[in-house]
Amino acid sequence: MVRLRLQRLGNKNRPFYRIVAADQRSPRDGRFIEILGTYNPANVREDIKLKEDRIKYWLGNGAQPSEKVESILKKNGLVTA
Repeated sequence: MVRLRLQRLGNKNRPFYRIVAADQRSPRDGRFIEILGTYNPANVREDIKLKEDRIKYWLGNGAQPSEKVESILKKNGLVTA
């Protein structure tokens, strides 16, 4: 099953995340299918960039978002509450 989840990047104590579509059996920072956006919680405004059309495609094909990705998508109006 494909999941939309965060892949951790950045330095120690300064996380930066990619939002990716990945097989749920893959490790968190391992193999992924496609990069769908970025999330930077270190910024005051929580800098978020998304490829909305590709996220809608994956959700339409049955991909399940993780809890954090789902909350990010709700903030941006891509998933209903």
